Amino acid sequence: MSELREPVAVVGMSCRLPKAGDPRAFWELLRDGGSGITDVPAGRRGARGPVGPDAPDAADPGGVISARGGFLDDVAGFDADFFGVAPNEAAMMDPQQRLMLELGWEALEDAGIVPADLAGTRTGVFVGAIWDDYAIRLYKHGTRRIDRHSVTGLHRSIIANRLSYTLGLNGPSLAVDAGQSSSLVSVHLAAESLRAGDCTLALAGGVNLTLTPESTLGSSKFGGLSPDGLCRTFDAGANGYVRGEGGAYLVLKTLSRAVADGDRVYCVIAGTAVNNDGTTPGLTVPSARGQAEVIRRAHDQAGTRPEDVQYVELHGTGTRVGDPIEAAALGAALGTGRPAGSPLLVGSAKTNVGHLEGAAGVVGLLKTILSIWHRELPPSLNFETPNPDIAFDELRLRVQRDLTPWPRPDRPLVAGTSSFGMGGTNCHVVLREWTGGEDAAAPAEVEPAVVTDGTLPWVVSAKSEAALREQARRLLDHLDAFPEVSPAQVGHALVASRSVFEHRAVVIGREPADFRDALAALAAGEPSARVVTGKTAAAPGRTVLVFPGQGSQWAGMGVELTRTSPVFAEHLTACADALEPFTGWNLIDVLTQAPDAPRLDGDAVVQPALWAVMVSLARLWEHLGIIPDAVVGHSQGEIAAAHIAGILTLEDSARIVALRSRALTRIAGRSGMVSLPLPADDAVELIERWRGRLAVAALNGPSATVVAGDRDAVDELLASCADDGVRARRVPIDYASHTWHVEVLRAELLEALAPVEPRPATVEFYSTVAGHAGGALSDTTVMGAAYWYENLATAVDFQAATRSLLDDGHTLFIEASAHPVLTHPLQETVAGHGLLQRV
Repeated sequence: MSELREPVAVVGMSCRLPKAGDPRAFWELLRDGGSGITDVPAGRRGARGPVGPDAPDAADPGGVISARGGFLDDVAGFDADFFGVAPNEAAMMDPQQRLMLELGWEALEDAGIVPADLAGTRTGVFVGAIWDDYAIRLYKHGTRRIDRHSVTGLHRSIIANRLSYTLGLNGPSLAVDAGQSSSLVSVHLAAESLRAGDCTLALAGGVNLTLTPESTLGSSKFGGLSPDGLCRTFDAGANGYVRGEGGAYLVLKTLSRAVADGDRVYCVIAGTAVNNDGTTPGLTVPSARGQAEVIRRAHDQAGTRPEDVQYVELHGTGTRVGDPIEAAALGAALGTGRPAGSPLLVGSAKTNVGHLEGAAGVVGLLKTILSIWHRELPPSLNFETPNPDIAFDELRLRVQRDLTPWPRPDRPLVAGTSSFGMGGTNCHVVLREWTGGEDAAAPAEVEPAVVTDGTLPWVVSAKSEAALREQARRLLDHLDAFPEVSPAQVGHALVASRSVFEHRAVVIGREPADFRDALAALAAGEPSARVVTGKTAAAPGRTVLVFPGQGSQWAGMGVELTRTSPVFAEHLTACADALEPFTGWNLIDVLTQAPDAPRLDGDAVVQPALWAVMVSLARLWEHLGIIPDAVVGHSQGEIAAAHIAGILTLEDSARIVALRSRALTRIAGRSGMVSLPLPADDAVELIERWRGRLAVAALNGPSATVVAGDRDAVDELLASCADDGVRARRVPIDYASHTWHVEVLRAELLEALAPVEPRPATVEFYSTVAGHAGGALSDTTVMGAAYWYENLATAVDFQAATRSLLDDGHTLFIEASAHPVLTHPLQETVAGHGLLQRV
């Protein structure tokens, strides 16, 4: 027995087959014993040539023997804009290229891989393809259809290369032509490439489209086609195969990498082998010896004994010559040594969807993978009377005629798949069920769920509004097919394992019914209270996390998110632990309004609580991939911002917010603050009569200024504004931070905050402290006790910091807050800056 080699994991798949647009539909077709074989669809007659009474058999010089086949519903459809292909180039592209672009994308997303993330990686592409029907069609029109896109559009190698080019993949990329075994040989080559280290990820598959009568006529005259359009594998009435079209891709990794990456593993490829029959009685006459030898080698590599194998997906063309030879080879390789009462079960997907020729092997392999994944064996169709030329009992073979469980479900499921080329190139692949094992990730290594339940967002996206509605329809179909689906898992998958495009909708719900109603409205283009739609900027620029000051709090904030998001809860608990040595109370008790906990609206409580919620939100978003390029904070929001920027440890950040808010209680009750819908200059003019009693405390935006001062002056200002029609608003705070009122706390705060040790920032920090605002701080190690006193005592210039951020190319602002309070002044500043931004 040869040395065992590392298994290769199947982590993703896609397909487009007759009456089966994806692997789920293909499994349903197989499980239900369905057939994708039909008459030639309207508009596709040219693909078959003359048929019918005037072409009764393959000897007829003008026709083919049967008009039936396995056809795709739409071979011309292609979203060229999605892949960035110009219309004139798309028109010249072989539909096989178009189909495999789509299937490559779908397979990667099924594997939980965002295709764009693979750019620059050693990802390989291996595609089996043997026909050039589209080129034949175009060349019939003479030279007038040939243009600069003809060579790349019609060359078979580009079927693989175009996916590599589109996604920026740097691994091997090749089209394989080994005849009808091409796609299974592609899987073999991909597995070998992964084991050799030539690629770290591989897509392997095949494609076959029947677009001209010439290729079908050739198959008919070759004598391979069934006159009545039925493939009867291993049946006494076997009289040929039926042509089929479609394609499929598998996404492959070495098992060790798949386990390390936490991938879903459908099954593993335990062994593969390829050979050629060599000299036989005729070029296209198969060899039982050659087929048996390739089967033995594959199972030898996999370390499986004949009695371990429970099922083999046959090449199974249903021909009078081929079937008995394949049966003899399989019996010789795997029948010997099997108990008489334990025959090897066999079947063929060709009875369901036809012979996909260059793609047939991967279609058979996909059927076997799905059978292992679902732990059921579907029926092989059109089998009524055993072929008398096959000694089933002697060879220990039995055709799988019904949907059944695997014969030995108590043992690891093991199966093989064969595919043989008409020129003698044989391939066999051994699959084994993956049940985990020593290499499986330990529970501690499993990433925590972001959100488990409660009210959830689903982000639906596409490259156009029409495609967005179509995506909503597809999600609706998914909900119908899997009514027990977890909304949290779907929501996570939509952003973590799918590309997110510029046309977007956020769908909000708690139960599957909520999402179903909202998706139905989105698909129909109708408004819904549960749906928000929009379009992102083509180049969103740099991202800023914005941390507001006081005012965003509300009773119960963070409680549901703590219950539904383990990530948020983890960080909120860490914040609570960091605060308690300085506060003496428990943050979680405060937020959940425990009986003996302090009230949230207490002066020494609300700021630490807001700080903890802001920090935990930022960490949750970071976990989701939202990494800021810069941070900015308003007033006490700078404390959270400095921690997220790496300037303050969690403990130092907690110290500042806890001790500073406690010190503020000493000056509470003697002053206040007022929000004015005025520019700073107008606000200064308005409060001139109260000079020395009121001052500007915060410049938030072009028409958003906060003033603060003595309590009686605040009362007088509010009365005056009411008389003059100025919409002034009292800020619910009974002290005047950012004014001279704080000076009495200077010595206390400098001493209490002396242990703070600021560090160099890991994220750009834009200060809003008057005198510092205007560009990212170049040296954040100066942000010790004196800075945090200044942050409390001097005016907040949030508007200047926002303008600096815009000047430096930051165009996406996200407010990390329990409730938005800075969005309006931000939008005003952005609008005045003259750039298209996202706030």
